[in-house]
Amino acid sequence: MARTYLVGTADTKGAELAFLRGLLAPLLPGLTLVDIGSRAPAIPVDIPAEIVAAHHPDGAGFLQGGDRGAVVAGMGVAFAAHCAAHAGGIDGILGIGGGGTAMATAGMRALPLGVPKVMVSTLASGDVAPYVDIADIMMVPAITDLAGLNRISRIVLHNAAQAFAGMMARRPVPAPDARPAIGLTMFGVTTPAVMAIADVLRRDFDPLVFHATGTGGRAMEALADQGHFAGLLDVTTTEIADLLVGGVLAAAPSRLDVVARTRIPWVGSLGALDMVNFWAPGTVPERFRGRRLYHHNANVTLMRTTPEECALIGRWIGAKLNACEGEVRLLVPEGGLSALDAPGAAFHDPQADAALFEALRSTLDPTPRRRLVPLPHHINDPAFAAAAVAALLEVL
Repeated sequence: MARTYLVGTADTKGAELAFLRGLLAPLLPGLTLVDIGSRAPAIPVDIPAEIVAAHHPDGAGFLQGGDRGAVVAGMGVAFAAHCAAHAGGIDGILGIGGGGTAMATAGMRALPLGVPKVMVSTLASGDVAPYVDIADIMMVPAITDLAGLNRISRIVLHNAAQAFAGMMARRPVPAPDARPAIGLTMFGVTTPAVMAIADVLRRDFDPLVFHATGTGGRAMEALADQGHFAGLLDVTTTEIADLLVGGVLAAAPSRLDVVARTRIPWVGSLGALDMVNFWAPGTVPERFRGRRLYHHNANVTLMRTTPEECALIGRWIGAKLNACEGEVRLLVPEGGLSALDAPGAAFHDPQADAALFEALRSTLDPTPRRRLVPLPHHINDPAFAAAAVAALLEVL
């Protein structure tokens, strides 16, 4: 029988875990209480912490250390390895924690997309990116600290348990779809291009659009690594600008490596490489305060990339693509890279764009399968969308 995990530090969260077990055990026959604490549990558990810790690459010795931070970090690594090793036998996971949040969510991130993952946490109303990353984890704010049951925590835990039980009772049934899936990247300033492309593709393909906010590109590439896509139409590579210049929506340094590793057919472009992203104006680093800035809204500030930065970006992309031996087409929209990079718009800078194009031309090593394709269009022109679709069909 597949197991449903209830996870927490049973040394400090025994009352809460017992409360949840009482609610869920009648509904979920495979309920399994997993301890990720570092001391003797306050309640009976099904999988003790020592069993989890033994999955650490270096063994369970870290539990004997006196440094709490090292124990938490070690248990996070161990629980992730445990979940990865038993992924086929875990059909859902509900975690609770404050400090235990990092450990529990490490295991959740090791489970496949679609496995219900719910985390009740005192950290859920802050920056949850380190805990969620690119996984489908649902975070529930605990409201009060998880330091014994009270009139608030009982309500929050009850609601989380019922929501989790509902997920387990009504599992999604994927709709049959024989169309091959295509991954696309989009930003607000490249929306017209990507939506036009997706509209054309939809008849014969299943287009999955990812928001190019750092996590979007990583999520798309993770799914590509798992074989979910027939090809990628990577129109919006703006995350690379943030990575190299220092913005807040940065790609991982491994961006584009999956294209080389898997040889997945790839059509890409330079969408929104005219900008770097920051949050509210006050968050723009001091060294950039004199730059050309655009206030997208109260919480998002954009900065125009310079010719020097564009040349750096072009060389970086060219070098990455040189490692790719599959079908690769890099489309160069010579009329502009985003809605802000057009005549009369805030980021129109032909000199900076030219530096990007030249760096790409001088770095990319063309082959019959790896080509740079200049297009005399703005990225949001219908003609660019048509060319992108044609290139994708060619590489497929």
